[in-house]
Amino acid sequence: MSNEAKRPLLPEFGSFGMFLRFVMLAELLAIVISIGRNSEFNEQALLDLALLSVFAVSIAIASVVMLKLASPLFKRTSPGLAFIFAVVLLLVVTTAGTDIIIYLLYHFSVIDERWPTWRETLLLRSLLVTAIIGSLGLRYLILRERAAHDVRLQQESKLQALQSRIRPHFLFNSLNSVASLTRSDPAKAEAVLHDLADLFRVLLADARKLVPISAEREISRQYLEVEKIRLGDRLQVKWNVSNIPRAALMPALTLQPLLENAIYHGIEPRFAGGTIKIDMWAENEKTLNIMISNPLPDVQKEGHSKGNKLAHENIRQRLATQFGEAASMQIIQEGGQYHVKVKMPILRG
Repeated sequence: MSNEAKRPLLPEFGSFGMFLRFVMLAELLAIVISIGRNSEFNEQALLDLALLSVFAVSIAIASVVMLKLASPLFKRTSPGLAFIFAVVLLLVVTTAGTDIIIYLLYHFSVIDERWPTWRETLLLRSLLVTAIIGSLGLRYLILRERAAHDVRLQQESKLQALQSRIRPHFLFNSLNSVASLTRSDPAKAEAVLHDLADLFRVLLADARKLVPISAEREISRQYLEVEKIRLGDRLQVKWNVSNIPRAALMPALTLQPLLENAIYHGIEPRFAGGTIKIDMWAENEKTLNIMISNPLPDVQKEGHSKGNKLAHENIRQRLATQFGEAASMQIIQEGGQYHVKVKMPILRG
């Protein structure tokens, strides 16, 4: 079993969200107990609620602090021991907090005795409530964190798989092109191999990696250069990039699948080839727009049409996995041209 699988997967107790959850749960318990203790909603009930709220919220805040301090210990133990340690820590905090609050009540003359007769009853009830609510709450948080962790792993695996779907024919054709250049133009063959190496280095990298838009354009240029060796003058490329922020980042290998799709479904089926246009521009420095345009094939083939839909679905899934609803892809056919327009948030380093 890997270290990742053995990790307790306890939540981040130091976060503000976790602090709010503990405080809200403590206040809810105070309200429920106050309702159960008072048959009428009067001044005494409000006073009782105020005291219970101070008591419960104080214990909750102290518990969050202690759990945060003990987090390094939890990470070095097994899930079972981490859970037991966390519950025991909650019980210790409750015991110490109860005695501190009783002392403060005595110190400020709210009660007359330093060790009142009801101390044991209050402590026992507090420990029972902490044991029950703490165990259930921690178990819920662990399961929730584990589920979120599994979802993240699935999304990352899916994103990596989607990014890695480069068509095998591209590799085979490129190697054939290199083979044909080996004798006639060795320098060109070496340059193509360098471009292929750079492309596959990005392809095999972490799919979550963000790169400058300039770097993404460069890897796309290298891809197009490799394809141009094979297609020659049948492939023409026009770039139009404007007002992109210098610090803007984007997921690696975003353009290449769109360009590969345009070549495979738009340029290759045409006897005369055609021109691929790449337009990139920013809206209010918040949204990145990408428009890939290619001519429609002379004769639409059923197999190409089906493959086109699969390619688009692949790209849509990757965008959805990376950005959710913040990204979109639109298909437009007009004037003998096929346009794919992508919108995504502009990310900054």
